[in-house]
Amino acid sequence: MKKLNYKFKIIGQIIFVIIFLSTSPTKALDKFNKADNISDYFSGILLLNDNQYADSLKHLKKLNGLESNHSNYSIKYLYSLVNSGNLREAFNYSRKLEIKKKDIFESHLISGIFYLKNSNIDLAQKYFLKAKESNSRFVLNNYVSNSLYNLTKLSNLDQANKDLKKLDQRFENLKMIQKVFINCFFTSPNTHNLFSEITSNQNTDFSRYNYFHAVYAASTGDINRAKKIVNAALEVYPRNLLLNQYKIDLNKNKNLLIFNCKKEEHIIGEILYITANALSSQSLYSLSNFYLNLAKHLNPNFHSYNILLAENFFKTNNFKKSKKIYKNLSKNGTAFNWYSTKQLARILNQEQDKDEALKLLNNSYNNLQNKKIYEIFDYAEFLKNNEKFKESIPLYSKILNQIEKEHPLYTEATDGRGISYERIGKWKKAEKDLLASLEANPNQAYVINYLAYSWIEQGVKIKKSLNMLERANKLRSNDPFITDSLGWALFKLERYKEAKNYLQLAVKLLPADPIVNDHYGDVLWKNGNKIQARYYWNYVLKLESTEDNLKKTIEKKLIQGL
Repeated sequence: MKKLNYKFKIIGQIIFVIIFLSTSPTKALDKFNKADNISDYFSGILLLNDNQYADSLKHLKKLNGLESNHSNYSIKYLYSLVNSGNLREAFNYSRKLEIKKKDIFESHLISGIFYLKNSNIDLAQKYFLKAKESNSRFVLNNYVSNSLYNLTKLSNLDQANKDLKKLDQRFENLKMIQKVFINCFFTSPNTHNLFSEITSNQNTDFSRYNYFHAVYAASTGDINRAKKIVNAALEVYPRNLLLNQYKIDLNKNKNLLIFNCKKEEHIIGEILYITANALSSQSLYSLSNFYLNLAKHLNPNFHSYNILLAENFFKTNNFKKSKKIYKNLSKNGTAFNWYSTKQLARILNQEQDKDEALKLLNNSYNNLQNKKIYEIFDYAEFLKNNEKFKESIPLYSKILNQIEKEHPLYTEATDGRGISYERIGKWKKAEKDLLASLEANPNQAYVINYLAYSWIEQGVKIKKSLNMLERANKLRSNDPFITDSLGWALFKLERYKEAKNYLQLAVKLLPADPIVNDHYGDVLWKNGNKIQARYYWNYVLKLESTEDNLKKTIEKKLIQGL
């Protein structure tokens, strides 16, 4: 699969070059009369897309002057500067673009952020207006520039609300957020009501704004109200990191005002964060990091920005950068420490250093005082997922002894323990837990699949398993594991033609899975396609993830058939 991905990456790069060369103005291409220049340009762009910002910058810096004829270069260069932490240099380059009369959204935005950070509201407003009036191709950029312009001319509440109404109706949620912050800025009597309104919204997760509400209450001196807000929110959102840490800080009379809605730069930092979060959800990680770094510049002590930045690096396999951020985050309080350690362990797992991951999380867990059930659950899940099944079972049991069936963790802890029991050969206990989990919530497709497939492998309740898997398939259409199980149930019932359709789809969905390919080989054999069957069995033998027991079974099938 690595080789396949590499091929696609190379093809993508070639296509990118062709498109660029076919669309660039002739003058812009004059800069590329040397092979080194061409190499530096494309190396810089590709490294930027791979979130290797310092390396990207090294290449793009060599092409100084290209901005005169090629605006795309200027934008990419600004991204590299900002994302590598060179905000001052990005500002200086933006001034250079202004002198050359280049109307580029990103350069205006950077200038506005720079002046805002330096408390020059008038100049910040001037450049946010320039950004607003620039010809940006992206609707989101237009919204951001409009918002930032409005937020730097907060003269009175009525005018601010009028300006807010003029913003693009497609961004209704963002407008709601701005309305809350505007009222907060002016200490409006309506602020508490607006926070309550937005956090009770059933259509969108605004749990984050419980934190801002509590901070606002504390900033007005109402610490008791702040504590009530936090405690009530944690009943609904027990995993919220900001709320958990703020609760600890409030109980210690430690009220760090790392977000202050009386400061335009903090509000604008949050708008930039929201933008970054939206871009990250679309897998536009480099662009997301651009907005995140601007947000960090405005409010460097607000840890939320680093959390998203670390996640963006993780999703792009930049594990070294992600680990560095998480290590720094761990120093910012108890809640941050546990969260960061979990993430570091997850990265170590990805790097195939499972022993170190287990050691790290084990030490952190043992150092936790007054362990909460969610922390116990996190550790139990980590142990289970790392095949420490015996060790995970007492932890799941500890949770289940403390909660009722109505608790959000009940089904997860029950099926987690059930899976662990099954993996150590205690099937009766496993079956009991899996059935209990489904009784509490019958629509858990993956639990249905696990239980039904286990029955099929034991050669029992196959018809019942088939009915269950058909329902699971409706709940999770085209899930490869459920599709495979459904096909395998049909195979066991000797409905080979129907089974082939599902198992063929499962192979397409999960082409490198040994069991799925083995199942498909079996059904091909039963349908008379013996040459094809042998091909798939041989393929399974070549897969690195194929276990020894399966290899022995397949070797027999290659000699004897089914």
